[in-house]
Amino acid sequence: MKKFGFKEYEVMPGAWAGQELEGVICRHPFIDRESKIITGGHVTLEAGTGCVHIAPGHGEEDYESGLRYGLDIYSPVDNRGRFAAEVLFFAGMQVFEANKAINTKMHELGVLLKEEGITHSYPHCWRCKKPVIFRATEQWFISMEVGNLRSKALEAIEAVTWVPRWGKDRIKGMIAVRPDWCISRQRTWGVPIIAHSCKQCGHILLDPKIVNHVAGLVEREGTDIWFSAEPQRLLPGDTVCPKCAGKEWEREADILDVWFDSGVSHAAVLEAREGLSWPADLYLEGSDQHRGWFHSSLLAALGTGRKAPYRAVLTHGFVVDGSGRKMSKSAGNVIAPQEVINQYGAEILRLWVAAEDYREDIRISKEILVQITEAYRRIRNTCRFLLGNLYDFDPKIHWVSDEELLEIDRWALHRLRRLTSRIGKGYQDFEFHIIFHTLHNFCVVDMSSLYLDVLKDRLYTFHRGSKDRRAAQRTIYEILKAMTRLMAPVLSFTAEEVWSYIIRMPEDEESVHLALFPAADQAYLPAYLNEASEAKWDRLIQIRGEVAKALEIARKDRLIGHSLEAHVAIVAGDELFTFLKGVEEYLPSFFIVSSAGLRQGVPPQDVFLSREIEGLGVVISRAKGGKCERCWNYSEFVGTDAGHPTVCKRCLDVLQST
Repeated sequence: MKKFGFKEYEVMPGAWAGQELEGVICRHPFIDRESKIITGGHVTLEAGTGCVHIAPGHGEEDYESGLRYGLDIYSPVDNRGRFAAEVLFFAGMQVFEANKAINTKMHELGVLLKEEGITHSYPHCWRCKKPVIFRATEQWFISMEVGNLRSKALEAIEAVTWVPRWGKDRIKGMIAVRPDWCISRQRTWGVPIIAHSCKQCGHILLDPKIVNHVAGLVEREGTDIWFSAEPQRLLPGDTVCPKCAGKEWEREADILDVWFDSGVSHAAVLEAREGLSWPADLYLEGSDQHRGWFHSSLLAALGTGRKAPYRAVLTHGFVVDGSGRKMSKSAGNVIAPQEVINQYGAEILRLWVAAEDYREDIRISKEILVQITEAYRRIRNTCRFLLGNLYDFDPKIHWVSDEELLEIDRWALHRLRRLTSRIGKGYQDFEFHIIFHTLHNFCVVDMSSLYLDVLKDRLYTFHRGSKDRRAAQRTIYEILKAMTRLMAPVLSFTAEEVWSYIIRMPEDEESVHLALFPAADQAYLPAYLNEASEAKWDRLIQIRGEVAKALEIARKDRLIGHSLEAHVAIVAGDELFTFLKGVEEYLPSFFIVSSAGLRQGVPPQDVFLSREIEGLGVVISRAKGGKCERCWNYSEFVGTDAGHPTVCKRCLDVLQST
């Protein structure tokens, strides 16, 4: 009353529930029409009076209320958003422009109690940002129940592989509750719905004969023919209305929903192009497509008598910046793929894609790209090292048998088989981040930090034709060929470049991209390493790590510089001493020191005591003798041979046999 400016009024005792007003008839303030008061659960008391008008032809909830009460579904707005000709006073006016005119009219008639501006939320077009007008109009639908389309879809979903697995539950939940599929849209151009309505009786004509007739015209002359040709040309000449025998027709103005267009792409592409097969092995898109492309493709395929159009569906997240924020031009955080290629190269972009777990949103920033670049360099440098040490190795001539491999070579090949198996499974399961991390760790940990580090002495200082050196080359040859094939789908240019420098066997393909993946044949593993040997090497590697800690302390104390200046004495209890005694002669090369020895007993407190391995003590001292200028090992032999006073005994033997 205060809002209206009424000073004299009386509040009646008690209160009326909204339901008590249901069915009361009101009269429109300036149109000769009665209106009925109804109740609606969507109206709340949180905003306004709780008493509002409804327009059954212009809103989903109002429409449902109109159906419930048998109201006229009145929609007096045309396709251009203007009031229809039958609307009194405001015919032809744009709906939003008419607001002011309606208020003016009520002022003139004295029926407007109060007018004021308010701000409230209203649906707007996401693209042009203009307000949207809802209208109830006739549409075309595909039923989810006729032909059991819903149950068929739910059954077909079970036969598909979903990556990640939650994708199955997501699309099942949507299919289970979705309404019938509205496939029509009101647009000025698009793929037409091939239907005609009789001008005389309004009967809708839609049958395969007419669809095929129009499809033939479209195939020859393009989609525009539907909009440009006379209606008679779009129908076979003998077409008459089966209801009234009329011959005048009006073409359907609605077009197909674009999701229907994309939903039939599997038929238009896979079934029409030579060399492709149906169904698709994989559909790949973002997580929003469970209600989009994945959804419409499934329904279109099943609705036309097929099965699911895909064997597997993979869902990925969206690219965000390093802080996890959505990329946008206004925020200035967009990183374009071409910018990455220009600065870092295409391989870095491809490796970044593989390195990220696409099941979540995917982060990219300059810092992330720098890290990926460093990882790429480690992989590339590993390949360069392997290639560089195969310069004089021809597998057709210098191959050595399995029996001639050293045990550490067999360990390396065993790790390669593990790599092959893990990466192969990564490709099979579309877990590309596992492929990246597995390959990177193999290059950094198994190869650079261990095997190749130990191997350098054999490759650089042994006689070029010795069995031990050729065994090392045979091993790294197998590793390089397998690595190159495994990384080819991701690092395609690098792999092809490496492959071009490898001396290949006659049966090898010209391009790495024509080669098959190496087989991770588990039955072949015992030829390289059995379970007992694997456990032995795991233990040796752990001991090597403890020796490296002791060497680092000696280096900081300036007792030694390079590790080859050191002599390592290991003090160990009975069991550990016995274990190491079996490999004592290999310990210097394995630790990369000039000499090593074992002492049995309890390690004294004044030596390096391992916290990881009970009963292990390490004593570091300077190696005796002089430095061999060829292998850099220290030996008491250096200086004893007059002809070669600067080399050790091992290097002297190599020089004399050359």
